[in-house]
Amino acid sequence: MRKRLDAHVFDLPVQELRRGYLSDIYFWREKITLEKHNLHPQVTMQVFQKKDAVLCGIDEAVAVLKLAAGKYTDYPKAYKLFDELIELKDKARQQFLGNHKAYLQTIRQKMEVSQQLDELWESGFEQLKVEALHDGDDISPWETVMHITGDASHFAHLETVYLGILARRTKIASNVRGVVKAANGKNVLYFPARFDHWAVQGGDGYAAHIGGATGVSTDAQAQWWGAKASGTVPHALIAAVGGDTVKAIRLFSEAYPDVLLVALVDFDNDSVGTSLKCCEALGDRLWGVRLDTSETLVDKSIVPVMQNFKPVGVTPKLVEMTRQALDSHGYHHVKIIVSGGFTPDRIAEFEKLQVPVDVYGVGSCLMRGAYDFTADIVLLDGRPGAKVGRKYLQNPRLEVVAF
Repeated sequence: MRKRLDAHVFDLPVQELRRGYLSDIYFWREKITLEKHNLHPQVTMQVFQKKDAVLCGIDEAVAVLKLAAGKYTDYPKAYKLFDELIELKDKARQQFLGNHKAYLQTIRQKMEVSQQLDELWESGFEQLKVEALHDGDDISPWETVMHITGDASHFAHLETVYLGILARRTKIASNVRGVVKAANGKNVLYFPARFDHWAVQGGDGYAAHIGGATGVSTDAQAQWWGAKASGTVPHALIAAVGGDTVKAIRLFSEAYPDVLLVALVDFDNDSVGTSLKCCEALGDRLWGVRLDTSETLVDKSIVPVMQNFKPVGVTPKLVEMTRQALDSHGYHHVKIIVSGGFTPDRIAEFEKLQVPVDVYGVGSCLMRGAYDFTADIVLLDGRPGAKVGRKYLQNPRLEVVAF
């Protein structure tokens, strides 16, 4: 049986999940309606989506069920404690910069309230049967990726959360896989952190890893799979030292002597010339150069050879000229990384033309699109009970999740 990620990896907001604070309100109201009327229907919930995709988020969805399926033994008391918990969280945020002693006291109070909520919680996960595919599985349209069987009141409030997790993670993994396939075996670096909210980095980085990315740009993106971030010198450092790329690369090399040294060479819009200057200054210490010319600029190296091709941005011709210049000066060891507006189609075109790229850095295109998941009750007490248009679909690839 393939190993799944442990629940603690995801740093889930357990109290908020149990209370339905992050769920569409109607799912929480479904749960409470069932409990108030002492109804405990044994159902099978079926989860699927409608595209060819790379599945991701299953282990995280299972962790949500493990930590937050169940019920409170005293709802009025739990409601009161949860409201107090939220107030204490808000109070702590306000105190953090102004009164550190008071902040620490509030944090202690918050932990005490959280403990009291834990004591009121009765887990229901061990009474559920969860069957699921694995992160990284290729899935087809309408294929069942998970069955949850058990008392509907134990997990009704979690539908919003686990579907959202699956949608987000599968989108990233599938988009990255598309880029990796287009790259034809070359390394792909996952660079979209600046294009989305910081809070999604952990899960997105893991999904990128599942999709086949070989590197990410933040430590948070690498945490779930036990790696570290990688990255080049930014434009900002070059600007901060007066626009001198070679000086910036030298300073960076001294500060980080054990990091693979990659020079960002488009600051002066002369990628070939700047690449050679960096090679001459750093020699064998330089691992690679990164071309990142803006899609609104024509690199100086291209102007003399402009012909019947689109000259702006990182063009095949610019990469070829950079490779030729490096090789002619004996810098065969220096790799070429390209970034700036790369998509699967653009990468496929580069590969078709056999452009001498070693690594692709890809950003915003990896955030696009949608892979929406749906969950339906398809069995009630073991008998068909789905809405019109849905039915129970067994999948022999599903594996039972151990408690």
